[in-house]
Amino acid sequence: MAHDDPQYYKVQAESLLSVPDGKPLSVIGRKKFPQMNRVTGPDLMRRLFEESKEKKIRHYFYGTTQENINALLEKIKKEYPWVEVVGYEPSVFRPLSEEEENALIARINQTNPDIVWVALGAPRQEEFCYKMQGKINGLMIGVGGAFNVVSGVIDEAPQWMQDISLEWFYRFMKEPKRLFRRYLVTNSKFIWLSLLNEHTKIR
Repeated sequence: MAHDDPQYYKVQAESLLSVPDGKPLSVIGRKKFPQMNRVTGPDLMRRLFEESKEKKIRHYFYGTTQENINALLEKIKKEYPWVEVVGYEPSVFRPLSEEEENALIARINQTNPDIVWVALGAPRQEEFCYKMQGKINGLMIGVGGAFNVVSGVIDEAPQWMQDISLEWFYRFMKEPKRLFRRYLVTNSKFIWLSLLNEHTKIR
């Protein structure tokens, strides 16, 4: 997506940190950085929840539906009771007006969060974080569908499927409508461009 859209490339390139969520990214990345491993949204959330046990970290959750956020909060309360949730709200699944954006910024900042978890899906969540730089006080982290995975609303792929790079197939079987374009078009194009780049280097 960044290859075809200069503005989205700018959004990605100017982030504080980009992590290799998908398996293809981590596999290709290891050619340049051998120590690179995959970092999924759910794993990153769980790790920072654990870090919150020793450090005082204030968490705000923005995205998905109210029902799914409720499931996430129940999961946190049960498995991570030490996590300090200072606020949460679902997405409206449409562009926000300027007035709505300002109200959202005010609501989030009022809670004084350390981390603002953003689950809007790509590219919407990255564009949101980019636009809100300097407006929202707190580290914004885009985690896609991680709220639904951590909460248990959507099953996580078995570890053996993750290990052999078949998590995409498991997720596709669970959400074919939502993931059809990503896996058929976007991911295929990414692999093609990566192979093309390697061929150009060899020549």
